[in-house]
Amino acid sequence: MVRTVVSFVQNGYFLLLTFVTGLFYFSFYLVALTLGLSLSFTVAGVPLLTHVLRTTTAFLQFERVQTKIYTDITTEPCVKPVNSDVSNWLQAKKELMNLRRWIAIGWLLLKFPVGILSLMIAVLLYAVPLVLIAVPFLYPFLNLSFMGASVDTVAQAMTLSATGVVLLMVSCRLADRLARLMGGYTRLMIKHVNR
Repeated sequence: MVRTVVSFVQNGYFLLLTFVTGLFYFSFYLVALTLGLSLSFTVAGVPLLTHVLRTTTAFLQFERVQTKIYTDITTEPCVKPVNSDVSNWLQAKKELMNLRRWIAIGWLLLKFPVGILSLMIAVLLYAVPLVLIAVPFLYPFLNLSFMGASVDTVAQAMTLSATGVVLLMVSCRLADRLARLMGGYTRLMIKHVNR
């Protein structure tokens, strides 16, 4: 029982972390790439773009570690490019022409809509059952209604609470499967980047 509760909470953290990281990647790359591309006609834009492209390896590694910690899904390591002893401008050109980096940015940007979906699922799986379970404690103080019918008796409140308990049990199973599905996204992302 304790293991199930810990797994349920851990899956919730992972679903919320998916949203937070997706929002971060979207914001970071939107600002950094826009700034780098707009400054590319100056000397400052190219180094900015190359440094932004180099962040993909660190972010992919972070995704691998988080997926392993929360879902116990092992993914293959990211392929790191070999740095050769060439001039800075040739290295920058090599970074800008590296298709893997751009594919990684695309996958990391796609994590934003996946994160929004993950947030909605987390709210449905975690908040709704807990609110329904708390209805017997809340209905005397609040004017509650459920699906158009007002909750004003103890029997109705207990029925909703029992429904919340059943939904919580179903949510435990669904949260595990959905967290594994989100972990599968990380595996798929790294697989496509490593091609």
